[in-house]
Order: sequence, then structure tokens, then C-alpha cells
Amino acid sequence: MSILVYIDHSDGHIKKQSLEAAAYAAALAAQSNSKADAVILGTPPTDVAVLGNYGIQKAYTVSDAALDSFDSQVYCSVIAQVAEKVAADIIVFSNNANGKAVAPRLSAKLKAGLVAGAIALPDTSNGFVVKKSVFSGKAFANISISSAKKIISVNPNSFGIKTSGTENAVTENITVAVPAAKTKVDAVNKIKGEIPLSEAEIVVSGGRGLKGPENWGMVTELADLLGAATACSRPVADVNWRPHHEHVGQTGLAIAPNLYFAIGISGAIQHLAGVNRSKTIVVINKDPEAPFFKAADYGIVGDAFEVMPKIIEAVKKLKGK
Repeated sequence: MSILVYIDHSDGHIKKQSLEAAAYAAALAAQSNSKADAVILGTPPTDVAVLGNYGIQKAYTVSDAALDSFDSQVYCSVIAQVAEKVAADIIVFSNNANGKAVAPRLSAKLKAGLVAGAIALPDTSNGFVVKKSVFSGKAFANISISSAKKIISVNPNSFGIKTSGTENAVTENITVAVPAAKTKVDAVNKIKGEIPLSEAEIVVSGGRGLKGPENWGMVTELADLLGAATACSRPVADVNWRPHHEHVGQTGLAIAPNLYFAIGISGAIQHLAGVNRSKTIVVINKDPEAPFFKAADYGIVGDAFEVMPKIIEAVKKLKGK
């Protein structure tokens, strides 16, 4: 059995979710007494060798400038060819935006069973059964894959980034046919100076309880102190208090940080669907009946305008500021 993991990268560095996918692939390889290799498309990042720390033996690169712009159809074709060349039986993705775009296409192309949103290693004691979250994280399902080829996409921050090796990964360029893209990317406008929500370990989020954009300073100040990303509920983004790329929830971005602060957010089910995979949730709300308290690990009943300055002051004192 051979395992291949797709490595997503940006700005010359491997994305955090792909390190987790690599660790998952390596653990699966150890479980099945096989090996885990990686595939990287486009101009390789500068830190490819570090994949060895996460159990990856070899990184296959397809260094074609045409792959520097993401296209799910093109990526699907290229990964399928690499998988065939290296005789990969299992292909692992992170269940992020790119993984969600490519994995289903690849599943159809290879006639491979797919489990999207895996949260644990497969149980191979009786077949090949993968546990995943369903119904926006409110339940779990065990899915059996019986096809010869298998595809797994791992929910970010569900398995963890675990080191299992000490040597640098070997890099090998591999040649495949890169099809022409059907779309053309004219420009990519990236948000600078912010921690991407999908990569953030800590997220500080605000809702309508903050009453207006002029009060958002307490959110950004706490986020800066904690090295966190900022987020918001949908109503806040809808009235343009905050940019839409900060909107988390069922209709926004689904995140899974280690720590999530919810300030002045009631906790409607649509919002919870996007944040309930957070490891620890802290809720600050003056309404003791706010639904969010049922999902919170820690809850503070109080006015955010009174509570937040005290938290900020405590964090400053803790950090010696």
C-alpha cells in the first residue's frame, strides 16, 4: 500500500493544514506498514524538506509555472497522473477550500471511494472504515470504503500536527502532461498583514452586541495581544461593519482554532455550525439565555464593554506589557 498526500502551499511556504494532512498520511502509513509520499504542484515552496519531520519520505514536485494558479480540473488531472506513476492506493488531502475542490473530482476520475471531513485514522480491523463529522459537526458517521483506490480529506485541526521523522524529505521532480486551463487568472489580490482565519490557532470574533464598527478596537486589540485572527458573525458582515472575508458560520468560513472568543454573539445555529469544531470556546454575552452558552467551554455573563477591558488588561499584565 502506498499513500500520497497533496501539499498545498502559498507565498513560498507550506500551509498549516497540509502539515496536518502530511502527519495524518504518515500515521496511516505507519499503521499499514507502508510509506507516505507527497505531491506538490507549481513552483515548489522553500520549506519542502521539512516534510520529512512529519513522516514524508519523498516529495514529488510538478514544477510547471502553469500550476502556480489553482484550477481544480487541471490539478485533478495532474494529481491523477502522479498517483498512477507512483502507484498510490490512498490519496490524502486537507479538507480545505482546495481539497474540497479537487478531491471529489479525483474520486470520480479514479473511481475511488471518498471520505471528506475525516477526523481520525481509518479502522482497518474489519475493512477500511473512516470516521467523519456530519450535520455541521453535531454527529459522527463511520464510512466504509471498499474500492481499490481510496481518497481521504482530513478536517483541519482534527488530527493535529504531529512530527514523526527527523530527516529531510527527498525531492524528486516528476514529469506529467499538464492540460490547458479553461479559465485564466488575471490577478490575485491577497489580504496583507492579517493571520488567515483558516490558519489561525486563536480567533477573536465579534457580533452585533458590539453595537457598531467604532467599537471594534477591543476585538483587534485583544487579537493583537494574543497573536490571533479576527472574525465576525454574518449580521456584522452584512451591514459592512467588518469585511466579508471575516464572516464565520454556516454561510461563511468554517474554522477550527484551538481557542475561539465570541464577543456579543448570540450563538444562532448557523454561526455555531462554522465554529463548533473549535477546541475551546469562550463566550462573552450579557444575556444569560444566549444559545452560545450551551456550546461554550467558558462563559462570562456581562456587558462586553465592561468585561473586555478587564480581559485586555489581564492579558497585558500576563505578557508583561
